[in-house]
Amino acid sequence: MNKLAISLAIGVVLALFLANSVFYTVDERERAILFRFGEIVKDDSEPGLHYKVPIMNTVRKFDKRTQTLDAEPERYLTSEKKNVIVDSFVKWRINNVSEFFTSTGGDINNANQRLAQIINDGLREEFGKRTIQEVVSGERSQIMEILTSRTKNSASELGLDVVDVRIRRIDLPQEVSTSVYDRMKAERERVAADLRSRGAEAAERIRAEADREATIIKAEAYRDAERVRGEGDATAADTYAKAYSKNKEFYSLYRSLNAYRNTFNSKDDVLVVKPDSEFFKYFTNSKVK
Repeated sequence: MNKLAISLAIGVVLALFLANSVFYTVDERERAILFRFGEIVKDDSEPGLHYKVPIMNTVRKFDKRTQTLDAEPERYLTSEKKNVIVDSFVKWRINNVSEFFTSTGGDINNANQRLAQIINDGLREEFGKRTIQEVVSGERSQIMEILTSRTKNSASELGLDVVDVRIRRIDLPQEVSTSVYDRMKAERERVAADLRSRGAEAAERIRAEADREATIIKAEAYRDAERVRGEGDATAADTYAKAYSKNKEFYSLYRSLNAYRNTFNSKDDVLVVKPDSEFFKYFTNSKVK
């Protein structure tokens, strides 16, 4: 019984070894190359189970998913001979597995190095045509489009398909940043001083115009008030004159009563006059002649 079990186990092991030597599988995320004594005989194997001849055939598998080349930031010179530090990355995938294997030996690191050199050459050329302002604010998207198109053409010779080239950020070296910052600060201060000067000039002009208008309004108001007051005094004088002409004695009494009221407005008021003076004629004579 033990010998039978041992024989079965050995048979299973041999069967597995033979199956592994004869068959191979290709995952949906992979591309495979079938070699015969080191020579490529098949590079378009569909996902699934495939047959190979032991010893004669060997298989290499490669990841066909999108890869990311995240290179170290590099310095580039602009047309102004100013240094900028550019951080970029590339998205790529294997397109032709035979060409990829032939040109890079099937080494992902080797492919990344070749791509990095292509990107560096392209960035150096494009940045050399532009100023700092253009690469920082104006033409970054244009540079990325040009690099993507150019890298696609170059990478196709390596069996690669470049999906996208992106510039993550563009920085200035510390010494350049300080110089640019100081220049921008001075420019902003100049603009601010100019705006303050213009504002002060406008404020003075508005203030002078407001004072002039206020003076005119007050003068016109005083003129109108004096005219109304004069018209009122004339009307009052005319009314008094007409009333006086109708009954002179009553008008004289009315004026005397008003004078008494104004003179003796307070208990503390003292008036030193002769009792028979004209002022008290309506007190001394109950009947007016």
